Amino acid sequence: MSKVIVVGAGPAGMMASITAAKKHDVILIDGNERLGKKLFITGKGRCNVTNAKDIGEFFDNIPGNPYFLYSSLYSFTNIDTMNFFEKQGVKLKVERGDRVFPESDKSSDIIKALERALINSNVKIMLNSKVNDIIKKDSQIKSVKLENGDIISGDYFVICTGGKSYPLTGSTGDGFRFAKKLGHTVTELKPSLVPVEIDDAWVRELQGLSLKNVRLTFYENKKKVYDDLGEMIFTHFGISGPLVLSGSRYIKELKTKNYEASLNLKPALDSKELDLRVQKDFKKYINKDFKNSLDDLFPKNLIPIIIKLSGINENKKVNEITKEERKRLISLIQDMRMTVTGLRPIDQAIVTAGGVDVSEIDPSTMKSKLVDNLYFAGEVVDVDAFTGGYNVQIAFSTGYIAGSKLGE
Repeated sequence: MSKVIVVGAGPAGMMASITAAKKHDVILIDGNERLGKKLFITGKGRCNVTNAKDIGEFFDNIPGNPYFLYSSLYSFTNIDTMNFFEKQGVKLKVERGDRVFPESDKSSDIIKALERALINSNVKIMLNSKVNDIIKKDSQIKSVKLENGDIISGDYFVICTGGKSYPLTGSTGDGFRFAKKLGHTVTELKPSLVPVEIDDAWVRELQGLSLKNVRLTFYENKKKVYDDLGEMIFTHFGISGPLVLSGSRYIKELKTKNYEASLNLKPALDSKELDLRVQKDFKKYINKDFKNSLDDLFPKNLIPIIIKLSGINENKKVNEITKEERKRLISLIQDMRMTVTGLRPIDQAIVTAGGVDVSEIDPSTMKSKLVDNLYFAGEVVDVDAFTGGYNVQIAFSTGYIAGSKLGE
């Protein structure tokens, strides 16, 4: 049997190893002390393992080279992922946005299932074993060199080292260094799915406030580039949360372009319906001050900001508020503008945009077009998706196809 060396024990590396082990002897090498260290923290420690949408809808949620992934995603679909874990004894559930989680809400259950599959497949697992170099001779890789100086030779090599986000989990960019040394092009690396920095002082006053069922829109030079409903949170530097992370993928070239964010606090209502709702509340609190009339509409700590931005005197009696002032309030509720000043650093991003150039990889096998016995899988490749389980599914799918196509 041929000997396969898989570098990186994230979801892509583990799936590549499990699949390759059906035909080959496999060694899985990782510098961390445990398997799936980044997978452990995904979905806030609950592990959003895939998405239950029709696989055809995945491509609408993959801004980074979606069609390169056609073969991978159809070879090992989200249904295959769910079946894999169910067979390993992990019960799954589907939540809002078709996100799939283990019923236990424990990412450790997902990692334990992968570990069981690795052990049952007779994969040799080498943890605390950082690969420092990949040794190539002529047109083939011969071996990898570990940090401790050990040399491990093999017939096929799969690089699944992740991106540059969350470096404490081992995603330190080593795979990009290896790829470049082996002659591959690595496209510009940028943070994707990352919190957004906002200039407006009132945003920082709301630090810690979470909002659900709101609409967030990003504008680039006044042109809409992103618009969606969901959850977000205010932070000490700006905004974060699922809506913001997905929208951040569309913020580019901040030095040459102006970006704004717009928050609609009541997206279920159009302007007329919202006006009627506000009038209803004003009628209810007709003899109160304006500052005491908004409790039914907004969280308590948001009210002072709404008052400040509306320009309406907080001590003005509700029955004295003019139609013009009310219209201004409606407009504010539906379009709270924020000035985007930047993205958080790549080490705070969930996913890295950029990576090994997809034009140099065969999409039907994940095999390098430049090195005979080299394969790639997962985030090290220049593909990335929105939040919702899509990135983990890409890792499983590319890992599966790489592991199953070795030597073909």
